Amino acid sequence: MEGAGYVPSMVDDEFPPRPARGRVVSISQRVGLSHTRRDAKLRLDALAGYLQDVADEDAATAPEDPATVWLLRRLVLSFEHVPRFRDQLALHTWASGTGARWAERRADVTRDGVTVVKTAGVWVHVERASGRPTPLPPSFYATWGETSQGRTVRARLMHGPPSVDVTEPWPLRATDIDIIGHVNNAAYWAAVEEHIARRGVTSVVRAEIEFRAGIDPSDSVELAVADRDEGFILWFLVDGEVRASALVACGP
Repeated sequence: MEGAGYVPSMVDDEFPPRPARGRVVSISQRVGLSHTRRDAKLRLDALAGYLQDVADEDAATAPEDPATVWLLRRLVLSFEHVPRFRDQLALHTWASGTGARWAERRADVTRDGVTVVKTAGVWVHVERASGRPTPLPPSFYATWGETSQGRTVRARLMHGPPSVDVTEPWPLRATDIDIIGHVNNAAYWAAVEEHIARRGVTSVVRAEIEFRAGIDPSDSVELAVADRDEGFILWFLVDGEVRASALVACGP
């Protein structure tokens, strides 16, 4: 899968709208005290947890495919408005495109019926026994095909290699590890939030994360961080190898 996120074109929207027909799964979520920054805005790691929950609601209520698992390759978050403490949110998710061995999951976060966050994630379909990417089965199209509408997406990673040599340790916590035994996808955003706080960022307008490989509980993780126009990029390194990277664009 190396060299294989979705690249939008002028005729293909990066965030296709919620379909009128087909499988769309929704949950409700209230922004709580443990989900916010000091300024009462929703943190990225908490938002990522919400997205996991609505995706799992979709998976838990769909026909089970015990032979395969899905691994997140790339996730993009785009903010119209950042949710705040005690906001009552609704999350809606659906399949929005497919590739040979992966699929795209869209999710909208709404407040009072208005979309405040748009998200799109590319997930690779992996055989559980071998860990290898495998073609999407007919059962996928039977369940999610109607909303994907034949839209084709790619799974190419967009972030380049680290551009700085200075690193800092990122100690792992027991709470970072999920039921698969790896660092949970949402936990990576906690490191991003640390640098949002250090930089005094007051608004995030877009954030992306890409995964090249997982991080195990025994790994020693280093972070490399570089400033970019209107934001910053952060790489997660294990023995010098990039395991993941996150790019944040900040607003005024």
